[in-house]
Amino acid sequence: MTPWDEFFNQKIKQIFEEKKEILDIGGGLRILENKGNRYNPNRAWIKKYLERVYYKILDPVPDYNPDIVGDIHDLPLGDKSVDAIICIAVLEHIENPFKAFEEMYRVLKPGGYCFIYVPFLYRYHAEKGYYGDFWRYTEDSLKHLAKNFSSIEIQNVRWPLETWIYLSPLGKKKIFNKLARWLDKLAHKQKSKQTSGYNVFLIK
Repeated sequence: MTPWDEFFNQKIKQIFEEKKEILDIGGGLRILENKGNRYNPNRAWIKKYLERVYYKILDPVPDYNPDIVGDIHDLPLGDKSVDAIICIAVLEHIENPFKAFEEMYRVLKPGGYCFIYVPFLYRYHAEKGYYGDFWRYTEDSLKHLAKNFSSIEIQNVRWPLETWIYLSPLGKKKIFNKLARWLDKLAHKQKSKQTSGYNVFLIK
């Protein structure tokens, strides 16, 4: 298992084991077949936790059957009303990430958790009529945006050579990604800032 997958699994497990009211902004967890724009069978292990939590999906449009229709810039929730937020591959598609971070901080209870994934070196991926593609994030920008949180952990997703392979036609073959990852590790590039994106875990 890659370090970034291990980080993801550990933090998502922590959220579902320790928190009760969980808001998935954009439905990026993709654990329900009838909600969201797609289903990810590799995350089916998370579904066992749903019986013990209040898991809600928020999306700006009703097309994908969310529990709440709302805008991350103006969340339709009260102050300190949720225990945890999951926000995967959303923040590159919004106009004002500063406002989004303010809103997530506002609705989180003290001690609440927030898991985020954002891209850095990644292809353009807008969807006409639904969302644009506005931003890419560095470790510096993430620390600035999350400055009000009491704790921040950042895990890069892919290392330099694997990032390049992933974005190229060679990335369609798993063997090339694995080879690039091995070469990155051999060259001690695990802490490189040249990465395809970041997993982030915040505590209010």
